[in-house]
Amino acid sequence: MNKKTHFGFKEVNVKEKAKHVGGVFTSVANSYDVMNDAMSIGLHRLWKRVLVEIAGIKDNDVVLDIAAGTGDIAKLISKQFPSSEIYVSDINNEMLSLGRERSIDEGFSNNTHFCQLSGEAIPFNDAAFDVITIGFGLRNFTDKSAGLKEMRRCLKKNGRLLILEFSKPNNLLFSKVYDWYSFNILPKLGALLANDSDSYQYLAESIRMHPDQENLKKLIIENGFQDCKFYNLLNGIVAIHVGYK
Repeated sequence: MNKKTHFGFKEVNVKEKAKHVGGVFTSVANSYDVMNDAMSIGLHRLWKRVLVEIAGIKDNDVVLDIAAGTGDIAKLISKQFPSSEIYVSDINNEMLSLGRERSIDEGFSNNTHFCQLSGEAIPFNDAAFDVITIGFGLRNFTDKSAGLKEMRRCLKKNGRLLILEFSKPNNLLFSKVYDWYSFNILPKLGALLANDSDSYQYLAESIRMHPDQENLKKLIIENGFQDCKFYNLLNGIVAIHVGYK
């Protein structure tokens, strides 16, 4: 019997979700950075800075950035901690290639290594990393629990996982405005800037299907982390969860 999962609001076979997600990010790769700025009015850059600030990274730490896209988080870490070693990973080759080119153009290639991988099957040894980060990627996983178990396995003792992801606004009125923006403006921006409204419709839907703050915290702890806390940003539109091994 074929198991089902969600792809946005649609139901698809578990084995097919990764292919569908891959198609979305292949489609939006070349316009991804422009769209991120347009969608968040540039705030995604601030949110990523906050993630790096609270990550507790130290000199000579080894860091894995999962679902790295074009390398925003890796660039911030590289510039602030030039003696760190950063493995920049994404399941999508087009996104990863853009990140690699950007690292050369923008000067953060010296301490970064680029690798194509799935966050649900990480090809690194146990206890390989001091810190693992994932920005706006976990909601696209087919099996979030499998991914969280893999991230825990790859962390050193007392290592930290930081998840930056869209979440649930705290205020009901704010939530309604946010929904209106997501389903009325976001696809139009996608059509205008990327000639692709469907992919951005999926992105809006995927946010609604992702666990809220408390449920994601529960899921992180259920998958082996000793503790977890989260920080709401912009009234909870975005949250950063920190899990401890």
